[in-house]
Amino acid sequence: MSWKDQKEQVAREIVTLLYENRMIRTFFRDRPSGWTLVSGMYSPLYIQLRPLVSHPSVFERVCRAMAHMVEQEAPEITKVIGIAMAGVPIAAGMSICGHIAAGFTRKLEGVKTLEAFRERVTSYGEHALVEGELTAGDRIAVVDDLVTRFDSKRIALEQVLHEVKRMHLTDVECRTVAVVLDRQQGGLEAAREAGVKFLSLIPFRSLGLPLLKPVMNEREWEVISHYLRDPEYFQAADVQRDLAETARSG
Repeated sequence: MSWKDQKEQVAREIVTLLYENRMIRTFFRDRPSGWTLVSGMYSPLYIQLRPLVSHPSVFERVCRAMAHMVEQEAPEITKVIGIAMAGVPIAAGMSICGHIAAGFTRKLEGVKTLEAFRERVTSYGEHALVEGELTAGDRIAVVDDLVTRFDSKRIALEQVLHEVKRMHLTDVECRTVAVVLDRQQGGLEAAREAGVKFLSLIPFRSLGLPLLKPVMNEREWEVISHYLRDPEYFQAADVQRDLAETARSG
């Protein structure tokens, strides 16, 4: 079986497990009022993969699949660096399952943009920005749970490269990002614009959601599909009220 076919089979299994274990949550099943995202926008869908480690069998399946994806799609990679915080256990799991060296970035509170990172790093001193051993010749991928846009990934890449420079290491490359789930809301395009190789186990809109159709309520699936195509439509208060009523009536 080709990796492409294997990947779809693995994606079907994992996305179903994420939904069944409520790491993919919807207005219909989990919260009629929906969610307000960090951006301030309303969403009838909430994806939260941080509880993965509370489900050991699912976590192991995800980490094995992630390690295999990197092996197949970026065989040059010699080390994975987990992005604090959600990417840290995933990188550790990939290390065990895929026998690949790993590390993780330090979390920088309040740093949300590259500009903020560059300002912070000038006063950061000699403290390490990355935990784990970096060595000359490394080919590094940064790892995270999901991507919506790309800001945190660019900051993580910059952290690694800053640490490489601080340690005076030579012949190190860090221009690959690997995630479990891509919401397909601009992350891939931002990666291309930045010249970064982008790997995702589950592109959610084009692959993950279609794979969930057999296990979702028909109305639930239609709303989430519509939302991923046109999130602006769902920002109207009357639309949100109608969705809440639909969910409560079952």
